[in-house]
Amino acid sequence: MGHLHLPHLMNGGGGVKDVPKGCLAIKVGHEGEEKQRFVVPVVYFNHRLFLQLLKEAEEEYGFEHKGAITLPCYVHDFINIQVMIDKENHQTSFAQNHHHHPHHNHLHLVGCFKA
Repeated sequence: MGHLHLPHLMNGGGGVKDVPKGCLAIKVGHEGEEKQRFVVPVVYFNHRLFLQLLKEAEEEYGFEHKGAITLPCYVHDFINIQVMIDKENHQTSFAQNHHHHPHHNHLHLVGCFKA
């Protein structure tokens, strides 16, 4: 698998300051649909579903695409994928935390939301 280079995020471009540490801003929208901005945790970039979306973006736009990472996906489909990723990440996190701290039975929410 290739490396993910994000030079447009390193040059202090607009909109980067409102992205919490540990998150990245992306755009989502299928052709003909208005693109919407989302701020997602960087852990998404390791998830199999998100990797598939990145592969589709590469096929659609190539590596030389300027600006924010854009996923060629219907917004409502992306939201469903977000829910699945968050659910899987929560289950993994809960299982790890539950093992070490059985008295803690609350959610650990990531501070990244649709922007």
